Amino acid sequence: MTAMTPCLDRPGFLPRLSSHHLSRERLSAPLLASNARVKLLCAPAGSGKTSLLADCLLQAPPQCQVCWLPLAGAAITPADLCRRLAEASGLPSAEESAVLAALARWSTPTWLFLDDYCRVPNPQLDQLLDRLIAVSSPMVTWWLGARRRPQCNWPRLLLDDDLYDCERSTLAFNQAEIAALLQHLTPAEANIAASKIIRLSGGWCAGVRIALLHKCDWSRNDTLHSRPDTLLDYLQHELFTSLSAELTEAWRVLAHLPRFNARLCEHLFGAGEGAQCLKTLQELGCFIEPWQDSADWLQIFPPLTQLMRDEQWSTGRSWHRRACQWFAAEQLWKPAFEQALLAEEYEVAVSLLQHFSFEHLFEEQTVVLLLRLHEQQGAELLSGSPQLVGLITAASLFAGRFEQAAECVEQLSRFTPQPTPLLQQQLLARWQAQQGWLLHLQGRMEASRAHLLEALNDLGPDLWTVRVLCLSGLTQQALLRGELEVAQALNREALCLARAQGSLVFEGLLELDHAQLLEQRGAPARAETLLANIHDLLCQQASLPTPLLGRIALRRGRLALCMGEEERAQELFHAGQEQCLRSHDKRVLYGYIGLAQLAANRRDYAHAFVCLRDAERLMQLRQIPDTVYRGVLLQVSSHFWLQQGRAELACEALSRVLKHYRGPRARHAPPATLALIARIEYLLALAKIRVMPGSVDAVGQIDAALEQARSCGMYALATELQLALAEALWLDGQVAKAVDVLHEGSRNVERYQLQQLWSELRLRQPSLSDAQHVVPLPAKEPCASSAPADLLSQRELQVLELIALGHSNQQIADALFISLHTVKTHSRRIHGKLRVERRTQAVAKAKSLGLWG
Repeated sequence: MTAMTPCLDRPGFLPRLSSHHLSRERLSAPLLASNARVKLLCAPAGSGKTSLLADCLLQAPPQCQVCWLPLAGAAITPADLCRRLAEASGLPSAEESAVLAALARWSTPTWLFLDDYCRVPNPQLDQLLDRLIAVSSPMVTWWLGARRRPQCNWPRLLLDDDLYDCERSTLAFNQAEIAALLQHLTPAEANIAASKIIRLSGGWCAGVRIALLHKCDWSRNDTLHSRPDTLLDYLQHELFTSLSAELTEAWRVLAHLPRFNARLCEHLFGAGEGAQCLKTLQELGCFIEPWQDSADWLQIFPPLTQLMRDEQWSTGRSWHRRACQWFAAEQLWKPAFEQALLAEEYEVAVSLLQHFSFEHLFEEQTVVLLLRLHEQQGAELLSGSPQLVGLITAASLFAGRFEQAAECVEQLSRFTPQPTPLLQQQLLARWQAQQGWLLHLQGRMEASRAHLLEALNDLGPDLWTVRVLCLSGLTQQALLRGELEVAQALNREALCLARAQGSLVFEGLLELDHAQLLEQRGAPARAETLLANIHDLLCQQASLPTPLLGRIALRRGRLALCMGEEERAQELFHAGQEQCLRSHDKRVLYGYIGLAQLAANRRDYAHAFVCLRDAERLMQLRQIPDTVYRGVLLQVSSHFWLQQGRAELACEALSRVLKHYRGPRARHAPPATLALIARIEYLLALAKIRVMPGSVDAVGQIDAALEQARSCGMYALATELQLALAEALWLDGQVAKAVDVLHEGSRNVERYQLQQLWSELRLRQPSLSDAQHVVPLPAKEPCASSAPADLLSQRELQVLELIALGHSNQQIADALFISLHTVKTHSRRIHGKLRVERRTQAVAKAKSLGLWG
């Protein structure tokens, strides 16, 4: 609700907008441009409906009469509504027949605003509203804001093109809009803060406002100060006071469930009553929305579910127990397992794990739940079956708990001997595979490789998942050795097996290996397309593999950064970091590192080092061995020190860390950082030539590494080393040769789309990068003279024109009779062809290229 104030140039009282109001043209422009007679905004409390209506009202044409009726959600009678309409529009009679007749004859352009329409079911009032809309003159435009959707003949209005139904999801703030409200921060800080507010609030207007009221230290990941109290008070006044005690309790129960539907509600709240209870809550606008775009499953708005789950709930165990029973009966093992844990029924939880496969590890929170169960029932878990031990081992490896994983692997000996030689062989193969992966992640390549190869020799067809994982481990080791052809062959074999089994999750895992291969070959754009496609396919799964999507987002962030697409990289790093944090994935490290590199690109080294410190702290809190993170953190820190001119610090740190990767007890780099050792070596050479000129043959060392990278076909690394060689030559006084190497390096930067390497060189050695105006060409823009057919397909043009009109992806899908996935694919291709990141940029670029009038 907004306050009311008299308006001098219009009769009556009109809404007054908050001093913090942000006019959102992306919402108001389509509403104002629409010729529909009814503009409907239906969304829960705090969604910004009133503010948007008021914003539109203040932009009404001068010749248009406006009438604002603040109904405050009250359960008024039809007679009350007629009276309010008559008073606002100056009618002589408030009788229903007179009001209907007057509206039918209305000849003056008029906008009627009904703000906060009746919140409770009111059939008689809805019928009156339906009649008023049906008979009113085309000169009358109805603007309706409501939490509850009135029971009117909306299909008829929609068919007659008389209804503009504003999608609830579009009312949420986006990151750019929140950043615009943070004017006290620098643009970079505002973007970071806005991203965090989006993650906390989902863009919900009331949640955003509360976040802004409680000004946090946005440089950290702290939760909002006093946020729970403020939000709970808001819910108490705006939601719970309008619900009966039974409905309030039902809503609280549903807020503690990952998902629900009418059948589950029937089980929980009583046959014949549960479904009606859910229907009532939906009608009252109680923050119930589809779960992962499902047609059957629902959820409470996630920011509110987290709030409710943080509160004490005395009756929680019994509700969770009943939910567990229902999910188990439906053979929905993951939610049944989760509810058993919440009910503290640990023996039931252990028994449910017999239905789990490796793919379940990549569902939301499975790893976290398994680790929690291991803390409670470790002995029982590890004595259950080889399959249970394998699950706990995999979860421990995923989370970076290598000591715990080693203990689990040892427990497989409990199950020997097996009843038959074949079963004994398969058990041993399981052990070989798990031991091989443990050694692989610990950096002990040779021992790991031997175990993985032994496992492959003995694994039967039933253990195809273990075979795929062995092939993946061997692929990563081949990449680390620079054997790209071997890696490609292993990856292809694994992908064929995963696809033959119809496992999209395994396919996604293996495409991450494939993307690393493409990146090393100097094809980051192909790698991005590959990962974008598998991301879209995974998002169509009934249960989203959130941990895998997090890893994919981080790798795509790395690729975007590599290609110089910093804004997109930041979005992907934030998204991947958030998903990996929730999943306890050790790869969250690379989200922090990516954000640190973006900060360094802005020369904001203070924030860059904060990101690295936060990463180290998280790794230590989660008891992850320093072999996972120490080397890469020191390498990135040293790179920043070189950019700052602090070569002594870099030299000391790099010399220390290199000892771990050289010598008789050397370890290989973590699988996610293929070029780590090469980077440490060339950065150390550059640091030494600055600190002690002439003391080392930096040029010779880097040149030798460059030739090795070229011979392996690792063109991305070769280009990186080429720029480092030019820098070493420059520092050594060989200016002419440095410029020649730099020219060739700049061409390779353009050829392989490695703009980040050029940015890093400019930060390390600005005088060199500017030498004789050696600047790599930017990524090629679409030529303005190109024919539209050569640039965008006819379907892509249709999609883009609807984007320009403000349509959502779902509206575009409906308009063109295509799937939502197809719309997203077209949008991604449009962005790629026009080389833009956002919808608005795509529209502007298309217009500038003359793709339409």
